[in-house]
Amino acid sequence: MQLFADALRLCLWTRQPHEALMKLPSWCRATVTYTGRVQGVGFRYMVKSLSPGFDATGTIQNLPSGQVALVLEGEKEELEAFIDAVRDSGLGPMIRDEHCEWSEAEGQLKGFEIIR
Repeated sequence: MQLFADALRLCLWTRQPHEALMKLPSWCRATVTYTGRVQGVGFRYMVKSLSPGFDATGTIQNLPSGQVALVLEGEKEELEAFIDAVRDSGLGPMIRDEHCEWSEAEGQLKGFEIIR
């Protein structure tokens, strides 16, 4: 957590948040695609309601394919906990398949929002 605080101070000082945060060793991006009964059932709103409990930024949106895409950035352990919380929140029975791809953080996300 101290690394994050130091990086955030550096971001404010240099006015280049994404570059400072990218230097954190465990800062990453998770792109999770959910398949199942995940649209039209409040899935995105339930996931957003979980977000204040985690130190992560992200977006969630319905895809034309009927899937839902969740994009998160933060420390890997925190993102793994968020993804587990989605599964354990009562949404689990609606999820038939979950595919997660890990990549480097881009540092462009702010807060957590539902994309319509």
